[in-house]
Amino acid sequence: MNFPFDKHLDIRIFSRIYDNTSATYKFYWFLSVLDLLASNNRRKFSFWEIIAGMVAEAWYPIHFFKLSFGRSDSLYDRVLRLQQELQIPLSASKAEIRQRILNERNNKRVIQLLNVFTLNVPYRFLSPWIPFQNTQQVINDSIRFHNNCLYSISGDTIVINPLWEVYLIENYAVLRDYTYWGLTNFVQRRNPNVPNLPAKMQETRQRESMAKQRRFWNTVIEHSGSLNCIYTGKLLGVSDYDLDHFVPWSFVTHNLIWNLLPADPSVNSSKSNALPPLETYLREFSTLQKNGLQTVYRTNPSNQLLEDYLMLYHSVPELITLPDSEFEVVLRNTFSPMVQIAENMGFQYWKY
Repeated sequence: MNFPFDKHLDIRIFSRIYDNTSATYKFYWFLSVLDLLASNNRRKFSFWEIIAGMVAEAWYPIHFFKLSFGRSDSLYDRVLRLQQELQIPLSASKAEIRQRILNERNNKRVIQLLNVFTLNVPYRFLSPWIPFQNTQQVINDSIRFHNNCLYSISGDTIVINPLWEVYLIENYAVLRDYTYWGLTNFVQRRNPNVPNLPAKMQETRQRESMAKQRRFWNTVIEHSGSLNCIYTGKLLGVSDYDLDHFVPWSFVTHNLIWNLLPADPSVNSSKSNALPPLETYLREFSTLQKNGLQTVYRTNPSNQLLEDYLMLYHSVPELITLPDSEFEVVLRNTFSPMVQIAENMGFQYWKY
């Protein structure tokens, strides 16, 4: 992917901003700078404003998806500790997180947590234009926009180079996408077993509808009379259940039917993004899934959701004829590695 061309700017130098990247800082620094520039009628921004944006941007993949940023990256740890210090709700929006941090700019404990990002990132980001020797040398060169560098540094503020201002604003979407592409590749190398990682890099406020999945289980309930919640034993009718992701959505990020089941609404809310202990629930889950699969295949063999099961077994007609013990083995072979990876990432087990 190439940066947009501009006849007045040396894009070749600009394209090296992520060279020699060993942590996520440069990516999140630039994303925050872009957002500030695009949403404010000014070119001057404090380090604190930019760092607040970095935290807000990294909040979702760290807290919700528990992605690792690597050993040399302290952003992960600082964001976790910041949440504990300020008790910011995990579900807070980026705007709310950013504003809360801005309001704490005189809080000594918060300053101690975030000050690490003022020591090197603002200066080393300019390395394509100003080879780094020490911070004072970078400051001196940046003030006169040496090599048409992206911004100057004075004290704890940056000022965007007027030559770059229009380019950054006009190409905001492309530059942001390019940065996220690089950031995703960087994080993917540190989370090689995590499914659908690109979908976990940014905040997702709206999920896909599960109307089809609910109709699937309604069909099963209508033909069975009712189903028992595997967690509580409560009888569930078509209007008495929530759809639960057996392994939490925040790990799988999909609504495939083989990971969904009807559950008591109170359980679904308390279980949230916790993992199910397989030794406790897998057998009953397997029985429920097999009943659902057989019922829908018998009543509507062209149901598109049946194709979801082809990820587990090569043939749906053969899968539904497996003995109960072998069907359970298919599910165990699917869920065991998923749950182990999620546990390694920090997902907790649910205790009912």
